[in-house]
Amino acid sequence: MDGPLFKRALLGSLSWLSSNHEEVNRLNVFPVPDGDTGTNMLLTLQSAVEDIKESNAAEVSKIAKLASHGSLMGARGNSGVILSQIFRGFARAVEGKSSLTPAELATAFEEAANAAYRAVNKPTEGTILTVAREAGRAAAAAAGSPDATVPMVIAAAASGARDAVLKTPSQLQILRDAGVVDAGGFGLQIILEGMLKTIEDSESSLAALAAVRPVTPPASQVSVALPEGGWGYCTEFLIEGTHLDLDRIKTQIEALGNSVLVVGEPELVKVHVHTDDPSRVITLAGGYGKLLKLNVGDMSTQHRRILEGEGQASAASRSNGVGVVAVVAGRGLVDIFRGLGVDAIVEGGQTMNPSTQDMLTAIESVPYDEVILLPNNKNVILAAKQVLGLTKKNVHVIETHSVPQGVAAVVAFRGDRSGADNRTGMKAEAERVQTIEVTHAVRDTRSNGLKVKKGDVIGLINDKLEFAGTDYGEVVNKALGRLGADSYELVTVYRGEGASDDELQKLESDIRSTHPGLEVEVQQGGQQHYPFILSVE
Repeated sequence: MDGPLFKRALLGSLSWLSSNHEEVNRLNVFPVPDGDTGTNMLLTLQSAVEDIKESNAAEVSKIAKLASHGSLMGARGNSGVILSQIFRGFARAVEGKSSLTPAELATAFEEAANAAYRAVNKPTEGTILTVAREAGRAAAAAAGSPDATVPMVIAAAASGARDAVLKTPSQLQILRDAGVVDAGGFGLQIILEGMLKTIEDSESSLAALAAVRPVTPPASQVSVALPEGGWGYCTEFLIEGTHLDLDRIKTQIEALGNSVLVVGEPELVKVHVHTDDPSRVITLAGGYGKLLKLNVGDMSTQHRRILEGEGQASAASRSNGVGVVAVVAGRGLVDIFRGLGVDAIVEGGQTMNPSTQDMLTAIESVPYDEVILLPNNKNVILAAKQVLGLTKKNVHVIETHSVPQGVAAVVAFRGDRSGADNRTGMKAEAERVQTIEVTHAVRDTRSNGLKVKKGDVIGLINDKLEFAGTDYGEVVNKALGRLGADSYELVTVYRGEGASDDELQKLESDIRSTHPGLEVEVQQGGQQHYPFILSVE
């Protein structure tokens, strides 16, 4: 096998995977898929082929090195990252070689599997790793024959992969319960089949291919309960730098999440992690070098959508192609916005205004070319508008001044409406909401004709200081009276982290007794500095 033949084999793999990747997608059973496995593997393989398609190199080592680099740059999800490591191991095994004998090809297949195992902190059997290993072993056995040929070795690898795929349900309980085989392993089987289809059209090769035909997927995605704490965020990016220490980076990333993969070279490292705090991961990684191809996906929201019947479509398949990014702080508020389907959260707000770069990073992370940005704070709006000149994406900044306005805007978002139509509808809903913010004065002051002393309970209506007093209920009821509460139907109280149970109960009681016609709903916001934020609709 020389360079041109290996290039042709990879083109065949891409063609065969393109035809079968939806079958791979239908096998996704893990509760939080990083998008669809088949699609992730296809995009990773496409990136590998993109790097080799213009090369006329005669040496197999040069084609393998290009494919390895391309697959790393384009790797998506766990399956894609592992596939990139399979390419990396293969490339290292054939380094300096112009062509491969059947035995050398088998050795390269085995080293490809070894590299993939080394890349994973806690390898799990019954996955693509197992399939890669068994494919390598089968190839090595075939190469031991005196009359071994390259097609025979690849046919053996494909057959070994197929046998390993069929055994995966006996190795993983979740596969056994679902009655399916492993999706990533099945994808690797298809890649090897594509190689075999391409390099040899002889009857013997076609007969070998018939023996490793794709397994018909017996089931689609399984509805697995979402754990109480959620699944966090699938965070992926490349670090471009010099003398990067993979072991050190991996150790530090592992302290911030799970399903960690840190792979690559001293100049380019691919990171994949599931974490509850992607901003910490991104900040850590940014200290090592330039971040490329950053992607942060809310896996809990993706999983809910699967359970609610949105099927296997990835986040990027929303019919209107429009994403939503919101600035918000407070664990409860973050969860609320996630639950409403926001694609990326920039944690910030009052006293912790995020930078334009923070918002730009979030916008670039969502898989859409059109994005709606909700600043949710008047002090964030100007920085948000700076993003418009820094990205090629079409960004709509809706000038939401408060969390209640942001919630109303997100609720009004429709996945079947254009970005422009959503901007109009969301802006109108945001403007319809009245916001009351309750906090304590941090200094003596006079504002809007109101004299305030440090420590007073103060109430702001739509950013304007209106009332001061000694009691939350007193101030809130005055604010509701100023708004004309009888013309509204619902008050939603977002409880901040500084509000006690007794204070919340008393506030609810005061509102209900003074305004019996209002429905009162309480949400745990967890915001700092404001014991209570109220939305009046």
